[in-house]
Amino acid sequence: MTSLPASNPAIPQTPDPSTSPTGDAVAARQHRLRGRMLKLCIFATGFSGIVAEYAMSTLASYLLGNSVKQWTLIISLMLFAMGLGSRFSKHLNRRLLTWFVLAETILSLLCAASATFIYFIAAFTESLAVMIYSVAMAIGFLIGMEMPLATRINEEFEELRYNISTILEKDYYGALLGGLLFAFVALPYLGLTYTPIILGMINLAAAIGLTAVFKDRLAGRQNWYLAFFATGTSLLLLALFAKPIVLFGEQARYRDKVIYQEQTPYQRIVLTRWKQDHWLYLNGHQQFSSYDEAHYHEPLVHPAMALSQDRRRVLILGGGDGLAARELLKYPEVEDIVLVDLDPAVTRLGREHPVLRELNGGALDDPRVQVVNRDAYLFLEENRMPFGVIIVDLPDPKTVDLARLYSVQFYRLAKRNLITGGTLITQATSPFFSRQAFTCIYKTMGAADLQTTTFHNHIPTMGEWGWVLGWNLPAAPPRSMRELLSDQRFDTIDTRFLNRDAMISMSHFGKGILEDLDEITVNSETDDLSLHRYYAKGRWDFY
Repeated sequence: MTSLPASNPAIPQTPDPSTSPTGDAVAARQHRLRGRMLKLCIFATGFSGIVAEYAMSTLASYLLGNSVKQWTLIISLMLFAMGLGSRFSKHLNRRLLTWFVLAETILSLLCAASATFIYFIAAFTESLAVMIYSVAMAIGFLIGMEMPLATRINEEFEELRYNISTILEKDYYGALLGGLLFAFVALPYLGLTYTPIILGMINLAAAIGLTAVFKDRLAGRQNWYLAFFATGTSLLLLALFAKPIVLFGEQARYRDKVIYQEQTPYQRIVLTRWKQDHWLYLNGHQQFSSYDEAHYHEPLVHPAMALSQDRRRVLILGGGDGLAARELLKYPEVEDIVLVDLDPAVTRLGREHPVLRELNGGALDDPRVQVVNRDAYLFLEENRMPFGVIIVDLPDPKTVDLARLYSVQFYRLAKRNLITGGTLITQATSPFFSRQAFTCIYKTMGAADLQTTTFHNHIPTMGEWGWVLGWNLPAAPPRSMRELLSDQRFDTIDTRFLNRDAMISMSHFGKGILEDLDEITVNSETDDLSLHRYYAKGRWDFY
């Protein structure tokens, strides 16, 4: 017969009804109910803990940038804080249930208010990193404190070998469910504002459930119920007022009036207005302004179309706003445009929002345009129908995952999807603010065996911007690509900005732009994707 470990003196003991001579059925049911409720609370703790980590990581990525860095830091700091919480719990020798319920109650408030508080405080401070990391660590501390407490409380219900495995099992199962729901339900449908509030409600429900089944163990039950009522009321009020609070904090981040905002699984979308013009931001970075977007989209599209030997099929990677597609539809010979954008929310916005729909002329509803919500890299790997022109209108390579879409492997894959004589053009960030990143993209595209040239343009709301144009030819053309582009008049296309003189001007650079070309490394997946480091070194503080 297996002997049970000595009872924890810090926990008031209830005799095991199964060994009682009387076999009190009511006591036995109560005993089982308490054990199950404790395990359910551990499951809820694992669920809410992992979702809290993911929510804070996503929030940090949006507000601070560099998703890989922020996810690494937030999760590492939270795990460290969990260790501190576990260490602290060893000093708690009495009223373990009270401490556990207290931790759950505080956690419910802290989790629920975390995102709303950070959005709000963003209106008053630029030290957001300190605030975000502090809140993340506070949540981690409370979660870490709960696990050892639950294990010690569970000694009453299971012997050691079952106790440890049961607690960890329920915690890990909860984490799995939490991760799945965060990815597929919470973030897409609730966003970063309401997901933490739901977490707070789950933690509060766990605290109430424990109090109900262990009511003879907790002193001052009436005070607890008052605390639960106050906490629940706070969560409901937070749910009612979270959106205007977040909008207040969001508005403080932008000079112009925010007229639309949405958090998707991929990014934060914000649309602003000043007088008659509009700005689109993704994760806080400007994508375009209606005031001067033609200075970006016309150079992005028309030089590549001018040199391509077949313009019937065109691929756009990114460009979910539909503005590049609008320029392409000006060519009567264009038969098919495939637009590949990862985020369906962006293409939906481009198709349905009246501001974007007016700007792009309803381009995404044109029968010649096929919208595919897919990763650009995967699309190129799976595509079997070549294109005459490929336009890469993706965000700047500010993270490792984005830098991969500017790698030599990516450009070789794109070349495989081009006809001979087809052209590939990419926006190449700013040759002024991030000269080395611009040079790296130029050198990398050349390493993919494409004939290349560069040009740039001043965009009033964005500063100096650059593009790299590649041509899929077996050998260099008899005349340079710069000369060929300088001959183009663009008279047959309705443009707001681009003409021959503009193209000639854009094709020439001042001194020093490509001076260290030999020292710049090719951006390669097999090395270290150096492009994002060059980009980070840019003088974006002037931007």
